[in-house]
Formats: sequence, structure tokens, C-alpha cells
Amino acid sequence: MEIKIGLARTAKYATEVCGDTCDVIERPHGGLSAVIADGQGNGLSAHHTSSWVVNKATQLIADGARDGAVARAVHDYLYAMKDKKVSCTLTVVSADLDTGTAVISRNSNCPVIVRTEEYESVYDESVEPIGVNRHMKPLMYEIPLEAGMLIVSYTDGIAHAGKKRTGHPADFRKILEIIRQNPAEDVSFIARSIMDYALTLDADKASDDMTVLVMGITEESSETPKIEQMEISYPY
Repeated sequence: MEIKIGLARTAKYATEVCGDTCDVIERPHGGLSAVIADGQGNGLSAHHTSSWVVNKATQLIADGARDGAVARAVHDYLYAMKDKKVSCTLTVVSADLDTGTAVISRNSNCPVIVRTEEYESVYDESVEPIGVNRHMKPLMYEIPLEAGMLIVSYTDGIAHAGKKRTGHPADFRKILEIIRQNPAEDVSFIARSIMDYALTLDADKASDDMTVLVMGITEESSETPKIEQMEISYPY
């Protein structure tokens, strides 16, 4: 099987620096982890928080820490360094080849959506962000990897898109429709389509920082030799 990841991110309108941070890290025993964080507020201060959280998380994953322990350790440090006054949402989505499972660690008010050829699950239970509650713990989910699987998450700029203009947030059914209509191979298209939908609701003036993460598991490519690829676009 192959792991594909699509990410799309944009800053709040008229804000130069995005308060969300996202990154991808290779796991020491095989596989990939994608991390997204949304720092409290907007602009540079939020970016510093989310960037620090993501950098810490990826470092711990590279060192071999388990995903649940990663969330707890990053929380403990943020809690101590910011004197329990700064919060940050954190979601880690991993394809762990050592266990053959998808592992999801969630401290976010936004859901994680899993779609396969056989079922669809939405993980949206209430959970606290990291940084402010001493006894925080992440919500953890582990499911077998299989070809055709899609895992999608996003930050609250997507969930709340359109609310300031119309009083109504983004229609979750529309996001599900985008996920259902596209295969696991098209992770970048799915991420961009969800982003475009949210921006349309905000009249192309994002009312908050927005990030979309899509992980897809596909059949193994017949290419020889096997080639790892990454494509990044960074406007400035």
C-alpha cells in the first residue's frame, strides 16, 4: 500500500502569518504522521504557539514516542512554559506500518472523518485543547489500515466558515459529500476542494486561519524502483 497526504492552509484575511501549523514526519519503524495545530488567537503569536507545538510533536515522533504520549508531553510543556494561559488544538494522524494501523490522536473541537469502502466514521467527541487543563488527555483511535481509506481533519476556520457573514457555519454534509465523491488517490484535490468550499462561504476573505489535512491509503504502485514524492506550494 501507499500513503498519500494532502494539506491545504491559508491565513485569516488581512493577516500575513497563519496561526495554524502543519507538518509531516516519517515514523522510525515505517509510515508517516501528519500533525496540525491551531494556536490560540491569530497572527504571529498564534503562529509561534502552533509552530512550537508541531515542532515538538514531530521531534517526539521521530524519537519513537507513541502518539498518545506525544500529545501529553507537548501539553505538559506548553502548560508549564505559558503558565496554563495559552491553548492550542492538536491533531496527529498516523499511518503506522509497524502495527499496520491508522492511529489518531485528537485534542480539537473539529472532527476526524474516516471513510473506507465498507464504513464511515466521524470522531467528534468533546475534548479539551492542550495547554490549559493540567489533567488533559487526548482522545485516541486506532483502526486497521486498508487500501481505499481516507482520513480527513481540519481546523475551526473551516468548521466556522461563513458564520460571520451569514450566521450559519459550514455545512458538514457538504464536506462529507466532497470526501465521499473522491478516491483515496486524490488527497490534494480533496484538501483543496474543502478549502475552496470554506473560502467561498467567506467570500474569499477567510474569517479565521484554515487548515485541511487529508491522508489516503492506496494500493501499492507498480513503479520500480519505489519513489517517494512530495509537492509543496508556499505563496509569499
